[in-house]
Amino acid sequence: MTVDLVDLVKLRVERPGLVRETADARRRPASLTGSTGRLMLVAADHPARGALRAGSDGLAMADRFRLLERLEVALARPGVDGVLGTPDVLEDLLLMGALEGKVVIGSMNRGGLAGTAFEIDDRFTAYDAAAVERMGFQGGKMLLRIDRDDPATASTIAACSAAVGDLGGRGLMAMVEPFVSHRIDGRVRNDLSTESVIRSATVAAGLGWTSAHTWLKLPVVEDMEPVLAATTLPVLLLGGEVAADQDAQFAAWEKVLGHPQVRGMVVGRSLLYPPDGDVAAAVDAVVEMM
Repeated sequence: MTVDLVDLVKLRVERPGLVRETADARRRPASLTGSTGRLMLVAADHPARGALRAGSDGLAMADRFRLLERLEVALARPGVDGVLGTPDVLEDLLLMGALEGKVVIGSMNRGGLAGTAFEIDDRFTAYDAAAVERMGFQGGKMLLRIDRDDPATASTIAACSAAVGDLGGRGLMAMVEPFVSHRIDGRVRNDLSTESVIRSATVAAGLGWTSAHTWLKLPVVEDMEPVLAATTLPVLLLGGEVAADQDAQFAAWEKVLGHPQVRGMVVGRSLLYPPDGDVAAAVDAVVEMM
């Protein structure tokens, strides 16, 4: 079903049950990897954590209709396998008919709101494993930031461990995005040194009672060889922030994509809000790398 963006609010008011009906009737993907043999996902779960910046625009992702238009363009490009998002965004895309045959990953813990004192206490405020299964999606994603000075880290690790086991027990992908983090001038910052990325990957890989369905979502750092050597789990590359030099960013991704352990990419703002505004061209460039 295809709907005009301006009709979404009316549809939500008059036919809220259509979300579940559309999810039940949705054509599912044949596998987690598409035509490239790797998984290419567009990420759109930033707004639920209050993270709205893209490049120099602090409120770039605040315009929901603009975001949905860009997502629709990205998802329609050849080689794009699916999307990662929170219930509000994914349900809009369902009603727009944009998720047919796509891999859909539900974002689970968005409670660590950007810039707050409780940011590391990343509560599960969106999907749980049962809801991911009920909606017919292919997996769930969780963010795990490890701050040795913040006691809230322990509860977040425990919650992520439970989610990994619950998803794995249902045969669903558990996508874990780990970081070693710390506060600088009161704000949480991720440590992207090779050693810290290695440590975060080893912690994430050991979560839950099974790792059979666990995939790691890792940032691209300068020296990726020891990072990838730290685990046998499939790795998806994290696109990260919008870069001023997109060519250099793409070149760094392309270099790492040649590693057989790297099974794809999850890219959000870098594709949805490229410096030149051409979403289709940015998406096509990344698909070509894969």
